[in-house]
Amino acid sequence: MTDELARRGVGVRIVDAARVPHRESRGKGLQPRTLEVLEDVGGTERVLATGTTRLPFRKYFDGKHVNDTDPFADALPTPDAPYERGVLIGQWQVEQILRDRLAEFGVGVQLGAEVAEFEQDTDGVTAALADGERIRAGYLVGCDGGRSRVRKVMGVRFDGTTEETQSMVVGDVRAEGIGRDVWHQWFTSDGGGLALCPMPGTDSFQLQASPELDADGEPLPPSLESFQRIFDRYARVPGVTLTSPTWLSVWRVNVRMVDRMRVDRVLLAGDAAHVHPIAGGLGMNTGIQDAYNLGWKLALVATGQAGPGLLDTYEEERLPVAAWTLGVSTDLYARVLEAVKEPGTGIEVAAPPPMGTGYPWSSLAGPAGGRTSGDATVLRPGDRAPDAPCLDASGQPVRLFQAYADPRFTLLGFGTELSDSVGKLAAEHDGLLQGFTVDDDLRDHEGHARRAYGITGPALVLIRPDNHVALFTRDPAEVTAYLTRIVTITPKE
Repeated sequence: MTDELARRGVGVRIVDAARVPHRESRGKGLQPRTLEVLEDVGGTERVLATGTTRLPFRKYFDGKHVNDTDPFADALPTPDAPYERGVLIGQWQVEQILRDRLAEFGVGVQLGAEVAEFEQDTDGVTAALADGERIRAGYLVGCDGGRSRVRKVMGVRFDGTTEETQSMVVGDVRAEGIGRDVWHQWFTSDGGGLALCPMPGTDSFQLQASPELDADGEPLPPSLESFQRIFDRYARVPGVTLTSPTWLSVWRVNVRMVDRMRVDRVLLAGDAAHVHPIAGGLGMNTGIQDAYNLGWKLALVATGQAGPGLLDTYEEERLPVAAWTLGVSTDLYARVLEAVKEPGTGIEVAAPPPMGTGYPWSSLAGPAGGRTSGDATVLRPGDRAPDAPCLDASGQPVRLFQAYADPRFTLLGFGTELSDSVGKLAAEHDGLLQGFTVDDDLRDHEGHARRAYGITGPALVLIRPDNHVALFTRDPAEVTAYLTRIVTITPKE
């Protein structure tokens, strides 16, 4: 979100209560759709250089090796989806990459600065920091986690449950004497389990395990000594010593979400708005995609290029995704708990279904009526915009995603007869729209773009700044009408 604001020249200030950046693995996976998001803001190349896309699961049951599996072994990139599998990478590494990217725009993170209170009026928000400093801004976005102070001051509900009886210990440790070429997962017939995942770019493993319990059945505080006892109990591998703990924590199953993501000029994103089981690795991804959805909308409103009602569509689009995520991750977690009881069942049941299919229900989706291929609908307004390899005007390879990596809406005109209309629309909406004529500015030399978008004749396709399809049409006036609505959209009562 801050990348989206910063690259549009919007003044932004980031405050973080932490005094130093953490170095905890925490959420450790980025899904393919999130890699597309990060490519748009210039971060995916760094993520791929730091993390790994291939790490088999090695499962043991009652101390015996059962199988090695890679559920994505046969996955291959396609012209419309360049990232066929996720990336294993520590959350602290992702945050560092994003901080470095922000620094390129001259934006830093103010550490040791906590928002204690805030109040808002019709013109803006005044936030009071814990040290007494007061900050005046147009909008405030709380990205401050499951215990969000911003959410509590907003007064929105955080409905759901906390399963006190379902918990695990997690942490980052070194493990001398164990290989780093697989994700080790040990399970026992009594229902216990332990996993050691080697974190790329470090000497550490992330440990997840059933906790030791006290006499009342409560998890004991995690420690290096307890981690070693748990490892010896479940792994049954002699001679392996755990050392150098940098993160020790107890995790409980929380399934909660807000009833609202916006109250006037104050908004919520990520764990501040929704928390859920860790199965499927959806947490960090959902937070990043929240921010991506909000960033372009907030930037257009802040610069006066769009009406304030555009912010209503953030909650409209992302709140259903939060509910979907809670449901999917809860179901996956239950499936994992069952899978670990069976010696021959691979833990890959935790792999999530595809993410980021779009917002076809949104009021920002153009008139209904998707593009079809045969009898199947391949793309609707509101859906994620596919990628495709093309050639630029000089004959050099260029992908549609590279063309979309721009803060503005993108208009694709399929057919050279639409060149004048595309150029005229881009000029009329300068600063809000960029335009390309396919087979002129971009050559669809292998037909991948037309197949991905279901194009069989002259057509205009309008793409949102967050790379979702806004509109299919042949009429330039409909593009003007859509963009005019974005500029003038008014808030809901």
